[in-house]
Amino acid sequence: MSKPNGDSKGQETTVHLSLQGKGGVGKSLVASVLSQYFVSKDRAVHAVDADPVNQTLAQYEALVVERLNLLKNGNVDQRAFDILMERMLTEPGTFVVDTGASTFIPLWNYLLENKALDFLRGRGRQVFVHTVITGGQALGDTLSGFDQLAETTGHRNLVVWLNEYFGEVRQHGACFLDMAVYKTHREKIHGVVAIVRRNADTFGRDVEEMISRKLTFDEAVNGSGFTIMAKQRLRVIQRDLFEQLDAIGLS
Repeated sequence: MSKPNGDSKGQETTVHLSLQGKGGVGKSLVASVLSQYFVSKDRAVHAVDADPVNQTLAQYEALVVERLNLLKNGNVDQRAFDILMERMLTEPGTFVVDTGASTFIPLWNYLLENKALDFLRGRGRQVFVHTVITGGQALGDTLSGFDQLAETTGHRNLVVWLNEYFGEVRQHGACFLDMAVYKTHREKIHGVVAIVRRNADTFGRDVEEMISRKLTFDEAVNGSGFTIMAKQRLRVIQRDLFEQLDAIGLS
């Protein structure tokens, strides 16, 4: 089990699930940013990597991530998920759960069939589902994943992350807020966070280096592996993301 960061006394339990059916679009990045954000708010963070194929989040040593395999013979291992549910129902703090593309459909179906999210809410837990929409070739697939989540949730619990790393999130010239899929499901969206595409030769390289080494923002900024200006650029990105999370009321 991972050790929580911060002090859990007096804190309500919140659950953050990173879900998307398309791989390689930034789910683990979202989970790592969320974990770092809540640590910065002195939350007791329980980070869980439930991706059975690419356990990327677990490689962030500073986040003290627990590995959990939720798949067994292609299906959700109910015993493993029941154990995680037990922790969410009994332990205080903030749970950040990173899932894999291969677990997207079986895990979401399991959550719906067992009314797990409603049960957590009934026990006083706040639950948020974070999903990534990215530009470029994966735009259609990630929009479809968002649509599937929005169609089947009955709550305003979706946080949409617009990842511009592969290109602008635009469909037929329309930005996300002007797309039909957004207008159809906007009542289900708690907030939108943009991972803005910046200069690839400066900001892009800095972020790629940080991610490839599985460093947190604080490790990169306070360590010796980046130049002074690279650290400044990383501070700009961190501040931007954290301010957006502040603005949608996740703290």
